[in-house]
Amino acid sequence: MKFFNAILIVILSILLLSACGKSSFKAESKETIEAVKEALNEKAKKTNNKSGDINFYLPFGYEIEDESPNNIILKNGSKQYILFNNPQENKMSNVVYKSTVAQNKDLDINEQFKKSDQFGYLIIKKLDDDMNEMTIGIGGTKITTLIKTSSMKNEAAVMTQMVKSVVNDKK
Repeated sequence: MKFFNAILIVILSILLLSACGKSSFKAESKETIEAVKEALNEKAKKTNNKSGDINFYLPFGYEIEDESPNNIILKNGSKQYILFNNPQENKMSNVVYKSTVAQNKDLDINEQFKKSDQFGYLIIKKLDDDMNEMTIGIGGTKITTLIKTSSMKNEAAVMTQMVKSVVNDKK
């Protein structure tokens, strides 16, 4: 009886520990899609930063590392983000989305979110066990980063806020 109890405890411990292990890509991607949907439906954050003709919201802890007319390299700790903006395209445009999809083969997540005033999208490509390339965009603006599976949902919400806030000075 003691032997049976000991085996039962070991099996239960293994099951509990395995449940606390790496995040499931499938589960995390579902939550990430929901996080992007929610953020797209929220009011755009007030812009608090400017790079060239681009005004955008930059959350606390993020900083501009490098910039060119259409690309802004952002940094938050060791993470890097590329914010791309095509000022010729409005928030309903799907040109940047189509070119992004055309450049990437075998996408794991390719979600589109259409509303009357914006065309949003989420693209995720698994790179290895726990790393992914995630792109979130609205119209002519997108942001891309490399992200661990377990961080996708939280990062997606912040990235969507940044993209949604982008305003061009000149058109």
